[in-house]
Amino acid sequence: MDNSIFTGCMPALMTPCKSDRTPDFDALVRMGQELIDAGMSAVVYCGSMGDWPLLTDAQRMEGVSRLVAAGIPTVVGTGAINSASAVAHAAHAAKVGAQGLMVIPRVLSRGTSASAQEAHFKAILSAAPDLPAVIYNSPYYGFATRADLFFALRKDHPNLIGFKEFGGAADLRYAAEYITSADDSVTLMVGVDTNVYHGFVNCGATGAITGIGNALPREVLQLVDLCKKAAQGDATARLKAKELEEALGVLSSFDEGADLVLYYKHLMVLNGNAEYTLHFNETDALSASQKQYVETQYKLFRDWYANWSA
Repeated sequence: MDNSIFTGCMPALMTPCKSDRTPDFDALVRMGQELIDAGMSAVVYCGSMGDWPLLTDAQRMEGVSRLVAAGIPTVVGTGAINSASAVAHAAHAAKVGAQGLMVIPRVLSRGTSASAQEAHFKAILSAAPDLPAVIYNSPYYGFATRADLFFALRKDHPNLIGFKEFGGAADLRYAAEYITSADDSVTLMVGVDTNVYHGFVNCGATGAITGIGNALPREVLQLVDLCKKAAQGDATARLKAKELEEALGVLSSFDEGADLVLYYKHLMVLNGNAEYTLHFNETDALSASQKQYVETQYKLFRDWYANWSA
């Protein structure tokens, strides 16, 4: 099965809000197109960055439909409290012509049970057998997919073509050592912004899903390009990739915390995208000190980058 959709760099789209705190799908599509025009290979919707727990199933499906109808290559998140909803999202993605799936573990109910997760994954993969899919491995969902389960699933579901790792450096290494190195046809995607260099250079990743790339697409695409070159032995690219990743370090680290959407929406507002000002829950907001910190760090990076890239 073609896995090319998972070999580029793609932003995990956030869902902009109207003044009544309902999704602004026109703005969603507009931003998706801007990011594709900037060089991103596809977009992801609706993963954690898209606030999937705060949207109805109908809203999520409308967002997917609108993105696909606009001709934007779209990978669909299948996060759900129950397997029936996850299956519905997978089937809908296939029906409207999305390009791929992120298979997210079952949460809350029996979320730590390997047998429950296996059944959950199989149901999603079976609902869209012609869509390439990656398992989204994240400690925030309370379950770590290991090699034995991954390959057991892959035997029956050839559309499972890869692994999206959000667990950090150690989990990326585990995925490289025990999953992708066991089968060259399995792709590994970096899923956390702080580990782009480690993922590409040390773990053989072929793609990345980014949060900070929503606000800084050119810079993140440059980092990915440098890391790919470094992975081929380019010594100059290796040094420059390390410099750029270090400079992005604080901004990238927001990807690891509970307030990631709040931080990255605020960066979008700083970029001039006012449709990201509001959140679905009125009480979801950065504190004054958090805003001051992220604004200071953003200016520091942009000033550094202007000098570094001159």
